[in-house]
Amino acid sequence: MALIRIKNIRHKAIIGVNDWERTTKQDVIINVTFEYDDSAAVDADSIDEAVDYRAMTKAIVDHMDKNSFFLLETLSASILDLIMRDKRVKNATVEVDKPGSVRFADSISVQQSSGRS
Repeated sequence: MALIRIKNIRHKAIIGVNDWERTTKQDVIINVTFEYDDSAAVDADSIDEAVDYRAMTKAIVDHMDKNSFFLLETLSASILDLIMRDKRVKNATVEVDKPGSVRFADSISVQQSSGRS
């Protein structure tokens, strides 16, 4: 099994409940961890057998570009769903940070996980 980490995807998204947040993109930081059986990829040494984390990263960015969110929980859950669509992924965790979203804190983050047997 391989544990893949995609660290600190930095992008802007429409996220929040305030009026100005519905029109102004804000910084978000996404961290993804997922596990899959990489034996076929290792044996073939081929991206065709691997979970393509470059394509996954692009899909996450595209998803944020095409949608808007009121809650970090919704953004996190939707990214988690996107990752779990690949049936090779056994477990995944997504953490979404929104820097500067509350006074006196560097950021607020939501972390969610999913898995299959």
